[in-house]
Amino acid sequence: MSTLASAPTTPPAPTAGRLTEWRPEDPAFWAAGGARVARRNLYVSIFAEHVGFSVWSLWSVTVLFLGPEYGIDPAGKFLLTAVPAALGAVLRLPYTLAVARFGGRNWTIVSALLLLVPAVPMAVLIEPGVSYATLMVLACLSGVGGGNFASSMANINLFFPERLKGRALGLNAGGGNLGVPAVQLVGLAVLATAGAAYPRLVPAVYLPLIVLAALAAARWLDNVPGARNEPGALRAAARDPHTWVMSLLYVGTFGSFIGFGFAFGQVLQLQFHERFPTPVDAAWLTFLGPLIGSLIRPVGGQLADRLGGARVTFWNFVAMAAGAGLVLYAARDRSFPLYLAGFLALFVFSGIGNGSTYKMIPAIFRARAVAEGELTGDPEAAQRRARRLSGAVIGIAGAVGASGGVLVNVAFRQSFLTSGTADAAYLAFIGWYALCFLVTWVVYLRPGPRTLTNV
Repeated sequence: MSTLASAPTTPPAPTAGRLTEWRPEDPAFWAAGGARVARRNLYVSIFAEHVGFSVWSLWSVTVLFLGPEYGIDPAGKFLLTAVPAALGAVLRLPYTLAVARFGGRNWTIVSALLLLVPAVPMAVLIEPGVSYATLMVLACLSGVGGGNFASSMANINLFFPERLKGRALGLNAGGGNLGVPAVQLVGLAVLATAGAAYPRLVPAVYLPLIVLAALAAARWLDNVPGARNEPGALRAAARDPHTWVMSLLYVGTFGSFIGFGFAFGQVLQLQFHERFPTPVDAAWLTFLGPLIGSLIRPVGGQLADRLGGARVTFWNFVAMAAGAGLVLYAARDRSFPLYLAGFLALFVFSGIGNGSTYKMIPAIFRARAVAEGELTGDPEAAQRRARRLSGAVIGIAGAVGASGGVLVNVAFRQSFLTSGTADAAYLAFIGWYALCFLVTWVVYLRPGPRTLTNV
C-alpha cells in the first residue's frame, strides 16, 4: 500500500527519527547501517504492538472478574468481548493508511497514547455498581488496540528488503499476538494475589507500559522518508475477487484466533462450571490457547514456503473443522480432557492458518503477474502492479478478518441464549471451516486452465 521514493546513496543517519533516505534493497546501503536501523525499529515496534494487543484483549480477562455483584449474565459478557473486536476490525484499515500519511514513528507515538483512552477509565471506574452501558463504552474503546497491529505491520514492511520481509513481519506479528496470553497472565496474577474484587488492577498494570511504548517510539523509531499510500490501490483491490476470497479465509484463521482468545475463559466456566467454579480456576488455562497460537504462527508461513500456501491452508481448515468437531463431541460427552485437546487444536491451527493465508496473498498476485507479463510483454510493470495490489489486499483482509472475532463471540452468545449450551456455535464453526476449505480447493487447488499455480 505504500512505496518509497528514490534518494542519493548515503548511509542512514545514526540518530533515530532523522532518516533522510531509505533504500533497503541496496546491499551497500543495507550493510552500511540500514540493517541496524531496521532491527532497532522492529524491536520497538514489536513492544508497542504487543502492548496494543494486550489492551485490545483486556476484556477477555475483565469479564472473569465480573461476578454476581455486577448483575451481568453470560450473554452480556459475550457482548463485552465482542465490541472490542468490532472496533479493532474497523480501525485496521485507517491505521494502515496512517503510517504513510503521518509517518511510522509519529503514528506509533499517537497510537500508543490512544491506548490510555480505555485503560485510564477502566482503572478508575470498574467496580460493583458501575452501569452496563459504561462497561460497554469502555469495552468498545479498548478496540483501539486492535488497530495497532495493522499500522505496525505497515510500518515494518517499509524497513526490510523483500528477501527479509517474511521473517521480520512474522516476528512482528507473533510478538504482537503474544499480547493476548500476556494480558491473561497478568489477570491470573491479579486474581491469584489480590482476588476477583480488583479488576481495575489489570488495566492499571498497563498504564506505565503504554507510556513506555510511546516514549520508546519517540526515542528510537524513524519515519521512512518518501513513504506514500498508493493512489487507487484500495479501489483496485476492492474490485478484485481474490481480495474477498482471502478476506473470507482470514476470517476463519485470524478471526478464530482472536475470537477464541477473547471467549475461551468464559466458555470454560460455562461449559464446565463444576471444574471452574471461580475465575482464578479458569484463568489458569485461559492463556494457554492464545500462547500456543501466537508462538506457532511463524510455522504456518514456513510450511507455506515449503509446501505452498493454498495446500497448507486447505489442510489447515480441514484440521480446524475436525478440531471443532472434537470440541462439540467432548462438550456433549462432558469429557474435559477431550474438550481441552480440541480447543487447543483450534488455537494451534488458527495460528498456522494465520501464517499460511498471509503468505498466500503476495503469492496470488505474483502468480498472476507472471501470466500478465507474458501477455503484455512488460513483466516489470506486472510485478509492480502485483506488489501494489497485494499490499492493499493485506490491509483489507486484515480488517475483514478481525471481524471474525466479533462473529465468534456473537455465535457463543446466541448459542447459550437459545439452548444453554455452545453446541450451535460449534456447528457454525464446523460449517464455516468446511466452506473455507471448499473455497480454497475450488479457487486455488482444483486442476484447471484458470487455476493459478504456485500459490
